[in-house]
Amino acid sequence: MAFDAFMMRACLNELASAGDVAKIEKVYQPQNDEIDLGIRLGGKTRRLVFNVGPNAPRLQLSDIAKENPEKAPMLCMLLRKHITGGRIVSISQPDLDRIADLTVSAYDEMGFPTEKHLIAEIMGKYANLILTDKDYKIITAMKLVDFAASTVRQILPGLRYTLPEQKPRLSPLDIDRAQFDRALAEFGTERTVEKFITSSWSGIATQIAHELCYRATGGIDTPVREADIERLYSVFSEWQRLLISHSYTPTVATDSSGKPIDYSYMNITYLEGAAEISHFDSISALLDAYFAEKDRVERIRQRAHDLITLLNNATARTERKLALQREALLESENGELYKRRADLITANIYRIKRGDSTLVCLDYYDESCPEVTIELDTRLSPSQNAQRLYKLYNKSKTAKAVLTEQIAIWEKELVYLESVRSFLDKAECEDDLAEIREELYRSGYSSRLTGYRPSKKFKMKPMQLKTSGGFTLLVGRNNIQNEYVTFKLARGEDIWFHVKDMPGSHVVLVTEGTEPGEEDYTEAAQIAAYYSKATAAPVAVDYTRIKYVKKVSGAKPGFVIYKTNYTAYVTPRKP
Repeated sequence: MAFDAFMMRACLNELASAGDVAKIEKVYQPQNDEIDLGIRLGGKTRRLVFNVGPNAPRLQLSDIAKENPEKAPMLCMLLRKHITGGRIVSISQPDLDRIADLTVSAYDEMGFPTEKHLIAEIMGKYANLILTDKDYKIITAMKLVDFAASTVRQILPGLRYTLPEQKPRLSPLDIDRAQFDRALAEFGTERTVEKFITSSWSGIATQIAHELCYRATGGIDTPVREADIERLYSVFSEWQRLLISHSYTPTVATDSSGKPIDYSYMNITYLEGAAEISHFDSISALLDAYFAEKDRVERIRQRAHDLITLLNNATARTERKLALQREALLESENGELYKRRADLITANIYRIKRGDSTLVCLDYYDESCPEVTIELDTRLSPSQNAQRLYKLYNKSKTAKAVLTEQIAIWEKELVYLESVRSFLDKAECEDDLAEIREELYRSGYSSRLTGYRPSKKFKMKPMQLKTSGGFTLLVGRNNIQNEYVTFKLARGEDIWFHVKDMPGSHVVLVTEGTEPGEEDYTEAAQIAAYYSKATAAPVAVDYTRIKYVKKVSGAKPGFVIYKTNYTAYVTPRKP
């Protein structure tokens, strides 16, 4: 669901209930559109997350520590200057909107007590985080809005902060039966119950309206005229009591693959049967579970922008080269035709006069000896016409051999770039990105890595896991790690796993002279399937002893050949 006003209310209630005063100990900016405050609250250190990005805007308490950039951005440094060491002394939600106003009591650079307001506007693509002084004069903001961007409301340092304008609507917390009936009469009966809820009352996400409609009518798009009004008001009143008493049921709905598809502060019944419903102890645990993977992907996307651009450009360039070479190879197939025509001109040279534009003769290469017409260059003699075609024939033979070799090289390059992209898609931290940059640098892409300097103390850190049977699994997270775990760390009797016929991680099951059980084999194959380009189960995974795996001379990192292998079909499993 969208982060609506009542999800904001639930998050602020959790923040207020966690302790009397929250002390701000740290300020982090793990990604461009997120600020995290490390706060001491209720005797423990937690993170207060302000995400104002277009994909996952929200305010929440969190227990997930995130990787931060080596150099803090300017906004982060400015917030550290103004609010580090301060205390959050009050929290409000103006106009019951998707806005949180946190009053921070701190000290200025001269040591005098001061007051600041940290205002989070969680409004979809217009989400913003704004710092003001005690009189609401803007100090800075995550997204500055000038007159060119908006003529209605500007967010600029020095201006006074004002609340965004909103359409006047009823607050669900204050509605009684008479107001409910009056709103229903004014709305009409032809439109749906869901539209009645979202257009009449403020702060309600569409998914919540679907849920209320489903509880009242058994459907999510029921017209008002078909609804039982007594039942509808009963459902509304029950929801109203939930909001007033803060009796939340944090809920996440996931699809068959385990991917979260919706979340809510109340139970989601309209998705039962179509999705798996899970409940959490707190709003913060719910949001951590729902957004953890989205945040990781967005954080990696931002920090890997240069790599994504490099791979996109390199892939497009390679595909263009391959298209031209394949077209030239197709053209070179005419070589035999050139020789055939040259032979026919030579055999009939006594019939050709200088200046003739065509030769009509019998094609003795064909059993039926049909009559063919051969175009001639009038500027050349008959023998020169034949020599010209023989030259084209010889050139096409050479081109065919060269182009076949070049096409094979560029096809391998395309496979290599695809393998790098698959590892980039699975990257989880800055170390993973650093190793991919190092790999591309070693593979000849140094000139396209703007500003990159290889580290002299570069160390590879392949993933290490344990199977149920206690065996160690070594997992390469990129091509140079693949080569490292296969040819440096593994021993001859260890077992090597790799997804069949597509890019993926080398996974080594370390045996230490002991034969693993079937479950260990299965788990290793599942991990190899997960860290690969494969998307749908079942996935074919080849496995064999390390001694049967050989490096290809002169090939890109991670490319191997192997024999005496078996194939398992498994469902990918995230470790």
